[in-house]
Amino acid sequence: MILLVAEALRGGYGGADILNGTSLVVAAGEIVVIVGPNGAGKSTALKALVGLVTLRDGRVRLAGEDVTDLRADQLAARGVCYVPQERNVFASLTVQENLEMGAFLRHDDFSGRLAQMFDLFPALKEKRRQPAGTLSGGQRQMVAIARALMLEPRLLMLDEPTAGLSPQFTDMIFAKIVEINNAGVAVLMVEQNAREALAIAHRGYVLVMGRNRFEDSGPALAANPEVAHMFLGG
Repeated sequence: MILLVAEALRGGYGGADILNGTSLVVAAGEIVVIVGPNGAGKSTALKALVGLVTLRDGRVRLAGEDVTDLRADQLAARGVCYVPQERNVFASLTVQENLEMGAFLRHDDFSGRLAQMFDLFPALKEKRRQPAGTLSGGQRQMVAIARALMLEPRLLMLDEPTAGLSPQFTDMIFAKIVEINNAGVAVLMVEQNAREALAIAHRGYVLVMGRNRFEDSGPALAANPEVAHMFLGG
């Protein structure tokens, strides 16, 4: 089933367009990765999908419903959760309070879901009473992802989930993304660690100057000589 479709998105900040016809598709159960050079519009594309960038043209559909003009909270209620790259935790709140904030749209008992998140990220259970702002970068990223998962989304959108992390935490985050996907959550992510991201992706897109340059399976993109030379460092 096709979950998300973005068609010919054009828009940006102020009067300047960053996206110049970007299109993408995410099917249910997929990991889809967006890669490309700095300034290609990757993060802008994610923000446009969740209503954080004004679109001049193009449409976004979720399971067939036109959601182009919906706000991020309205999309969250429809099962789409977005984790930004920066300032993605409430620093003064504890780990557990952050996760509880993630359940803001729920009106049921979410204690079972909270326990699942601590099972997914055992390190967070040990630090559940600790302010999130005192955690390492990798641990804060776990908090941000776990908080988004509290709503049990069908699509999780991640902007640079391994940015600035050590190789150990990078590998761990990628492994957790696969685990989340195996549990039935589709994942759309922007990632600078392109080779590693494509290795776990079902499909990928390469953006250049806000336009689609390449689209293929993750392994095929990683094996494409032109993609490897231009974007993967060899």
